[in-house]
Amino acid sequence: MTRALADNDHEVEAKYHVRDLRELIKALAQRQVVLTEPSVQDDQAYAPAGWSYGMSKIGVPFARLRTQEGRHLFTVKKPIDNEMACLEHDCVISDRDAMHAALATMGWVPTVRIVKQRRTGVWDGVTVCVDVVDGLGTFVEVERLVSSQHSGEQVQDGLDAMIRSLGVPVLRVVDTYDTLIWNLASAAGRMSAPV
Repeated sequence: MTRALADNDHEVEAKYHVRDLRELIKALAQRQVVLTEPSVQDDQAYAPAGWSYGMSKIGVPFARLRTQEGRHLFTVKKPIDNEMACLEHDCVISDRDAMHAALATMGWVPTVRIVKQRRTGVWDGVTVCVDVVDGLGTFVEVERLVSSQHSGEQVQDGLDAMIRSLGVPVLRVVDTYDTLIWNLASAAGRMSAPV
């Protein structure tokens, strides 16, 4: 979903691994959160040349190409407070392959591919994303758009309280999906450098 962001707005999110998808959906429904039908998102993540996993992401811009239901979205995120509190800009593009070539020409390096089924809803002004990520499992993300005057970590504390109020067993995750996939593939010996 594209949003119009002011130059100093940033997206703050909190992410959780979920053990029981049905229990989560039931708890969200009790809070009147209506989720969309699942939609497949096919994401390719990019990092600047010279950056590699294990280095800090704070202050570093990262790009993503997403295809969902035939639409292509280009996004740039720059972590501010932590990996999940970012300045973010995105726009719809008509040609994913051409944008990939442009990113490569500008020196961006493709890192990992993330494929997931996502359902979204809104809960008290907060966007809720329920994701089933290939190779990783089920997650719930809650995200809020705030001005740069807000502390990302304080906003995350409020988001955490919302999720905890559901009473569903969850495990908070501080890494983004690309890092989780990279770590999993590296542990399995399938990656040693950006691909």
